[in-house]
Amino acid sequence: MELNSYMDQGIQSISSTVSSFYLNNVKGIKFLATFLPSLAKGSKLRKNYEKNGLHVPPFLIASIASQCNLHCAGCYARADGMCSEHLSEEMKTEDWRRVFDEAAELGVSFILLAGGEPLLKRDVIDIAAEHKGIVFPVFTNAMLVNDDYLKLFDEKRNLIPVISVEGSDEQTDLRRGKGVAEKIKSVMAELKKRGILFAVSVTVTNQNLHTAVSEQYLRELRQKGCGVVFYVEYVPAEKGTENLVLTYDDLEWLNGETQRLKSIIKDMTVLSFPGDEEYMEGCLAAARGFFHINPNGGAEPCPFSPFSVLNLKRNSIKEVLQSEFFEKVRCISKNAKEHNGGCTLFMHEEEVKKSVAGM
Repeated sequence: MELNSYMDQGIQSISSTVSSFYLNNVKGIKFLATFLPSLAKGSKLRKNYEKNGLHVPPFLIASIASQCNLHCAGCYARADGMCSEHLSEEMKTEDWRRVFDEAAELGVSFILLAGGEPLLKRDVIDIAAEHKGIVFPVFTNAMLVNDDYLKLFDEKRNLIPVISVEGSDEQTDLRRGKGVAEKIKSVMAELKKRGILFAVSVTVTNQNLHTAVSEQYLRELRQKGCGVVFYVEYVPAEKGTENLVLTYDDLEWLNGETQRLKSIIKDMTVLSFPGDEEYMEGCLAAARGFFHINPNGGAEPCPFSPFSVLNLKRNSIKEVLQSEFFEKVRCISKNAKEHNGGCTLFMHEEEVKKSVAGM
């Protein structure tokens, strides 16, 4: 499938889920009155840029926080040094405001807020909330979701909480810490009570694959009020965790099962990353479908490929999209022939490093 058509298909799925979820919800209907026209406007802007030779991805990932209140086993952000208590060169609040403004002008429709723990950056979250034409999925461990944040999510429906879980309660507590699963359940209950759409993100390993990727699990999440599920293949960022990576057979099963689940569970959106790399002739990183901005402003192909040449403190998004480095990374991804677990760019890390060194 052609890249833009593939991305539009995913956006349409999210749009349909959001629309049906908020059909009988007063605040939700008000949000839809802005959300749906903004999606159409963003698509039109991106198509116009495409005609003039600039491919603008519909998604960005912005890691707005370098700190986190948890120490989850195998965390890629800590392993890469992106999540730390002592980063001194973080993007300032006004830097993020400028990035969000430029993204809106280019037609970016979704900016995923990550970290660290993004809820530690309330100032940046508040700026995101005011960009009503962009949807901001907020990837959170949910530990900091209090009455104040619940009120914000209720009033600003373009902020969509995405709660990180590991499958069962036992698996979540094992990786994230004792008591985390119970807190998550209480947050989900509060979001459902207020009629707020939320999503769940599951890092898929060969230990939780058949628990988390199942009809029963998705239906349980739907009953709790969840509308969107992100399945993210585990990348072995920490030494000694390679045994958790999905095998090629696991990936074949995952791709087939997610397609089956999409066909039978109509009131949820199910997304799998990277999932369709072979089908798409390379991954969606390096601005094919998205790119990543780290807490210091570095423009990286992907959170799992933490290398940058340009920085959003000094460079514009447009310069990043047109950069020689991203073009080289896209070629590495497209020319890669194997996909045996994790992501292509992680598997070809040395080639990406050489591209950085050559800049």
